[in-house]
Amino acid sequence: MSENVLHEDLEKIGGLLRSQLGLDAIRDAQRLGGLTNRTYRVTASDGAEYVCRVPGEGTEQMIVRSDERVSTQLACRVGIDAELLYFGDDGTKITRYIPDAVTMSPQTMGQPEHIRQAAEILRALHTCGEDTGVPFEVFQMADTYERVIRDNHVPLYDDYEQVKGQVMAIKQALEAGHARPLVPCHNDPLCENWVTSGDRMYLVDWEYAGMNDGMWDLADVSIEAAYDQEQDGMLLDAYFGRPVTDHEKRTFLANKLYLDYLWTLWGLTRVPYDGESMEQYALERYQRLKENLRHYAEKEDK
Repeated sequence: MSENVLHEDLEKIGGLLRSQLGLDAIRDAQRLGGLTNRTYRVTASDGAEYVCRVPGEGTEQMIVRSDERVSTQLACRVGIDAELLYFGDDGTKITRYIPDAVTMSPQTMGQPEHIRQAAEILRALHTCGEDTGVPFEVFQMADTYERVIRDNHVPLYDDYEQVKGQVMAIKQALEAGHARPLVPCHNDPLCENWVTSGDRMYLVDWEYAGMNDGMWDLADVSIEAAYDQEQDGMLLDAYFGRPVTDHEKRTFLANKLYLDYLWTLWGLTRVPYDGESMEQYALERYQRLKENLRHYAEKEDK
């Protein structure tokens, strides 16, 4: 990140802290992680700490910030995210900093206590009974990403149409007579979006949140934290609190396919902005998608 970008970001954040929170100045700012946005841990002149996010270039093509605000506000009402202090029309966001925050990793997310906590948070979200009115239409989004990819002249994989056909066939077979209800979902619960403080866990960053099959969130946790079969079982048992049906197990596996299919395309949309790193991200997703398609077919044949 250039010095000019950093200077512009801190000027913008400082102005918002003054106008929205009545704070005088920034004492310190530290850049935090993130694939597309620029996020900072900011210490104000009074010593209070905040997390401030500035949207990354090109994100306006994929993210409706007013929808993200609705889902973020819901997460705060459910009590699973940090306090929201400001959310601008452009997606600039200020939240209360979580003290002693520890960002999760695949290693820590695989611990039994954190698997249980994640399942409980997702169940609380999925069963809150609210309809955000924000759709998360996986395959409509995939079509949109395809158009962006083609418009930006980013090449798709040689066997893409064949792989896409396999995914669609699985979707059609599973949905025949088994429509699942749509519930509020995070839709991007990768490890870096889980934070612990003491004995409490939070789920943050609601850019892709919307109404979806709750099984997507569970499958995403498993994929991102590289769970094995035993950990998958722990996650599903903790979430349902009862024996998991065969159809639910198949739907869980299918959602692993859907999410790698979608995020492969998303990664390719970012190539014009982020270059080789996103090419590699998309390729890794795509390779895992094909491997899991083989595993899914093997299980169906048994």
